[in-house]
Amino acid sequence: MSADAARRVIEEAGARGVFPSAAAEVGSSAGPEWRLDVNASGDTLFDLASLTKVIATTTAVMDAVGTGALRLDRPVADLFAEWRGDDRGGVTVRDLLEHASGLSARLVDRPPEGRREFEHEICTMPLEYQPRSKSIYSDLGFILLGFLVRLKPDTTNEDATTNEDATTNEGATVRSVRLQPDLLFNPPPDLRPRCAPTWPMVEDARHGRLLVGEVHDDYAAALGGVAGHAGLFGTSSAVGAFARTVLRAARGDARQPPPLTPDLVALFTTKSSVPGSSRALGWDTMLPTSSCGTRLSSLAFGHVGFTGTSLWIDPPQDRYFVLLTNRVNRGGTLDEMRDVRRAFHDAYVG
Repeated sequence: MSADAARRVIEEAGARGVFPSAAAEVGSSAGPEWRLDVNASGDTLFDLASLTKVIATTTAVMDAVGTGALRLDRPVADLFAEWRGDDRGGVTVRDLLEHASGLSARLVDRPPEGRREFEHEICTMPLEYQPRSKSIYSDLGFILLGFLVRLKPDTTNEDATTNEDATTNEGATVRSVRLQPDLLFNPPPDLRPRCAPTWPMVEDARHGRLLVGEVHDDYAAALGGVAGHAGLFGTSSAVGAFARTVLRAARGDARQPPPLTPDLVALFTTKSSVPGSSRALGWDTMLPTSSCGTRLSSLAFGHVGFTGTSLWIDPPQDRYFVLLTNRVNRGGTLDEMRDVRRAFHDAYVG
């Protein structure tokens, strides 16, 4: 283990302009063991981007599966009235989670306004490929999954995810995930000074002004800041607390709160059977080419976010890795960020 080497990777990347600010935490199931802030503080809120998919949406779907409110083999056509056609009739909730539904990554045109329009566009668009023939990472599938559950970002729980009753759009009762403090959608005005700023994409209608406490993803913005694929803000310690709960469950600790129980975590982190896919249910799994580098175990799982965020969990090594940045504030490219992530994990594991 070399925390000093990991520190150098992050500090040098910041100095090269890959990102303006960063926060990192590494720990085990017992607690944090190392933290680093670069042009940030311990309470800086980063736009987590697609970490929303695993921290919020996948966990909420996991809970619905655990309570019996939703089945992984449930056809999407049963849940969305406009999801019709011979090419998509067999697509299931599992396919959405595994990015194997046939949906493309994003819509062709600018984001529509509001949930009804998103649902119509996604459910009626032509599929890009035959479902389960391959896996193409899709925000659209997770937008639909987000419509099936309500996400509750407020709780006083310090080191876990808890739940309360909610209702899906088809009327089934599920326990919607409530997230701990410093994991939240739509930071209120009093918290915005703590938010690492981002800069909108050129195609974003908001381009030309800095976003502080506003979600970077324009689809999530069109959905009011709360979406299944993006929208969550969080600190490195809050993401670390979530990671510890998942890590403990993955290592067989049955004391973790539902839905983060050993059986459900094992189910949702098992690699897909889709040809050539590294995806699990919501989560990604370790490959030698993954953003987690080459030195995590084959049972590691994680996810990344477009803004420059990542979370990886390695049960056999009893370790988790959180790296949060605001790369999209005039920072480096996706390839540069990928290289930093890989170097960071490899350096720390040693």
